[in-house]
Amino acid sequence: MRPPPQRAGLDGTATGAARGAYGLRLAGLAGCDRLLVPAEKGWPLIRIRIVVTISPDTAVPVERLDGRTALVRLRTGGWIEIDRADGVAVYYVQKGLSDDEIVHPFLAPVAIVASHWHGRESIHGGAFAVDGTAWGLVGDRLGGKSSLLAAIAAHGADVLADDLLVLEELTAFAGPRTIDLRQDAAEALGLGESIGRAGARARWRLRLSVAPQSAPVGGWIFLGWGDRVDIRRLRAAEALERLIGSRGIRARPNEPEHFLQLSTLPAWELRRPRSWSSLHQTVEELLSTVGG
Repeated sequence: MRPPPQRAGLDGTATGAARGAYGLRLAGLAGCDRLLVPAEKGWPLIRIRIVVTISPDTAVPVERLDGRTALVRLRTGGWIEIDRADGVAVYYVQKGLSDDEIVHPFLAPVAIVASHWHGRESIHGGAFAVDGTAWGLVGDRLGGKSSLLAAIAAHGADVLADDLLVLEELTAFAGPRTIDLRQDAAEALGLGESIGRAGARARWRLRLSVAPQSAPVGGWIFLGWGDRVDIRRLRAAEALERLIGSRGIRARPNEPEHFLQLSTLPAWELRRPRSWSSLHQTVEELLSTVGG
């Protein structure tokens, strides 16, 4: 008879299958296991704590980042203090946060800082996988990245990450198993369910299927808008400029040569019209390009 499944303890000792995202083991989010991935033993451990103490009049401290601690301000008010040695991220907020809210959108700032401390890089973007190879999808904040990833998921491909892509050399880590859409995208695609306001906006959440914890990076897709669906191969110098401009953190890269390595991977610029009717063609041509 098999023993019942057990959770990872808050002290980080694995009493069962640990869960995580972005290449981090996470403690303190037991209610959100379904949105996380199995964590490897070698991943850094971060304990999540919520402290509801501040008021609307509370002065938010200045952001900081050094080799031991970091303070990140939240757009919704409050801040996160992260301690490297203790592996703790403490959220100081006006009201409690649900596990779903922490997993997305409030986990990304912690992942960015922790990744920097552990010699990894982070990119504002998502990723999908074809035949076990990850392809980074990078676009501006209103570049339609999440809606395209949702359409890719509906097409049957694995989506590794939506909002943030964490890299260790040429390996991409899976993020939380969610894509958060805006209302117009959710209605046009017929995907996602309303979870109300989380972070700075209302969200329609698409729950993703299980995906690999990590995958080798095969290349890059940079998004743009145009009059028709068009995919153009980029030179390494163009890819390098766009990757550096999409970094998740303003601090100096740990290893600048890492970006040179990433920029030598195949890269394309994908332009498509701002119309939902072109989305199917966009997905077909995109998957055909990377699959070929």
